[in-house]
Parts: sequence; C-alpha cells; structure tokens
Amino acid sequence: MTPHSATPPGGPGEASIRYAGWRVVAVCYLAAVFCWGFGLYGHGVYLAELNRLHGWSTTAISSATTVFYLATAALVVFVSDAIARLGPRLVMLVGAACFGAAMLLLATMSQLWQLFPAYLIMAVGAATMHVGAISNVIGLWFVQRRGLALSLALNGASSGGILVTPMLLLAITHAGFEQAMTGAALAFAFLLLPVLAWGIAHPPRQAATPGAPPPAASWTRRRALRIPAFWSVAAPFALALTAQVGFLVHQVAFLQPLLGRAEAGISVAVLTVCAIAGRFMLGAIANRVDIRKFSAWSMASQAAALALMIWTAQPAALYFACAVYGLSAGNLITLPSLAIQREFEAASFGMLVGLSWAICQFTYAFGPGLLGAIRDATGGYAAPIALCVALKLAAALLVLIKPKAAAA
Repeated sequence: MTPHSATPPGGPGEASIRYAGWRVVAVCYLAAVFCWGFGLYGHGVYLAELNRLHGWSTTAISSATTVFYLATAALVVFVSDAIARLGPRLVMLVGAACFGAAMLLLATMSQLWQLFPAYLIMAVGAATMHVGAISNVIGLWFVQRRGLALSLALNGASSGGILVTPMLLLAITHAGFEQAMTGAALAFAFLLLPVLAWGIAHPPRQAATPGAPPPAASWTRRRALRIPAFWSVAAPFALALTAQVGFLVHQVAFLQPLLGRAEAGISVAVLTVCAIAGRFMLGAIANRVDIRKFSAWSMASQAAALALMIWTAQPAALYFACAVYGLSAGNLITLPSLAIQREFEAASFGMLVGLSWAICQFTYAFGPGLLGAIRDATGGYAAPIALCVALKLAAALLVLIKPKAAAA
C-alpha cells in the first residue's frame, strides 16, 4: 500500500461498491441534506414565521441570520483541526446535536434576544456539516475517486431545498411552528445522529488529508490579495453570492403573500431542482466554454429572473422565474473554482480557492440583513429585490474584466 492509498490491505479498493468509503459518502449526503435544508433554505422559513408569530422586525431576524453565517464562516476554518484531533465521527455527532438543540430553541423561544444564541449554536452544527467539513471527511477515505465521492455527497445540499423546505412548511401549516421545529429536533436526534454514529467508522488513513499545502506554490494569501487578477474572480462572485444568499433567505417571505405558504415552499423546490439540472449542464460543457463569459451569462439571467419577480404577480410566471434563477444558483458555487483552476497555477489552487471562498462567505453573510433592513425601511420587497438585480448585473460586468496575472 502506498502512503497515499485509501485502500486497506486485502480489502476492496475505492472502485469497489463494497468499499466502506461509499457508506461514508451516503452519510455525508444525509448530513448535507440536514445542513442545507435546515440551515441555508430553512432560514427563509424561520424569518417568515418568527415575523408572523412574534412581530419581530425583518431587520432583526435577518441580522441574526447574518450572525449565523459569520459564525459558521469563522468556525469552518478550524473544523479540519477538530477532525484531525477528535476524529470525524465525534465532530459530526457534536455538530448534529448542536443543530438539533438549535431547532428545539427555535420552537420554545419567546424573546428576540434568544434568537441570537440559538443561531450561534446552529452555526456550530452547520460548520461540522458544511463544504469544508464534508471535504475533509471524504478526504480521509478517498484519493483516486475523491472528486466523484465529494460530488455525490454535496448533492445533499440541493436535495435539502427539495426535501426539507416543503416538508417544513407543510408541517407548520398543519401543526404550527412550535410543533414543526420540535419535530425537526427529533429528526436530528433519532435519524441523523444514529446514522452518523453507524456510518462514520474509523478512517483507513489519517495522513494525506486534503488541506495540506501544495508543493512549490508561488502564490501566497498576502500576494493574492494585492493582485487584481485574484480580485477579478473573488469580487464579482462575492457580489453575486451576496445577492443570491440574501434572496434565498427572503424567498419564502417575499413569495408567500403572492403564492401562499405551501406554494412558496414549492417555489424553493422548483429553484433547487433547476439548480441540480444546471450543475449537470455545466458539467457536460465546462471544458468547452469560456468560464468568465458563462459566469456573466449566468449572473445576467438571474438578474432577469429577479426583475420578472418584481414585475409580475402571476403564479406561473413566478415559478418560471424561480426555475430560471435556479439554473445558475448551483453553478455560482462551482464557477469560482473553475475560473481559478484555469487562470492560476495548479500548485496554488487549494489555497486560492479557500481564500476566495472566505471572502465570498464573509461578504454574503451580510446579504440577508441588508435585504431585511431595506425591506423594513421601504415596507416591501421591490427595493431589496431591485438591489439584488443591480448586484447581479454589476457582478456580470466585473467578471468579464480579466487582468493579467502577475508572473510567478
């Protein structure tokens, strides 16, 4: 066995369906369903329901959501260290328990201040089941098939919007918010926790994890932050994702008065199904397209979809706009990495992608709060959605500007 092999001596290799790592992939897929379903997509539901039940302002609730995103971004930096020290099973079990506890707190809270510690506890859970954590866990089992394994596991992110949001809204409609969130906490306790305990065993290797710095890399973080070529990738995607995350958090609250509660949940599912379809489309043509031009087209199409949502109240047109928006929603997560892969040296790829995503996440953390403040100030969602249109168009123009990368 080579030092970088993930195949146990005498056991099936990564190409075999009997390889234990594929069970880990399935478990990470379920973790992603819970993380994105009750995390990213769930925040839109929480915003609408907490506003309706308690009368708390959209600005205040959105600010708590921003705290959640910032805390998650800060904690993700240390997840790889925690996994190396405590093991993947314990880290994910603790995170899932924190996430479930946050669901229970949402069900029982009566004061606005209680929302902030609940979201901080939820951030601990999200950090242990986010892209960074899942990448680290999958990396302990896979080398040759790591890309395929990671892709399959992270499909749970899109599935979270398809499965969780409509079910959550349906449960709220029939049983009420408190009972629905209590049920969510029970799902974490009696479904996710046992699956994590069963499915994530001792990894076959502890070395050669994905976070190791690439050899002979000429780029550093300090140097990248001084170079326009790096910012020409990081800045436009930060703007586009700020608008995207802000819209996704407010989508239910924005569309519920126009479509109805259950139908607003369906709009989330439509958007997410189209996001999955868009990923498959990009995967089929990625090697044959100009990534910057494709990115600009994606951002512009989302701007057009948002403009249509402002202009019409017809349910069919709103569903169509959600579908168009969704076709590029998943791709905006993938495109920054593809751009960096094409335009920068391979040895610096991991570091530059991580730096770019840190900038994006800390920027889009303010999206929900910004949109909420504008909504409260104007009394409606026309102005916040118009801001999203402007951010998308600005990002589409900026991404077409390609400065020359500095010599290594």
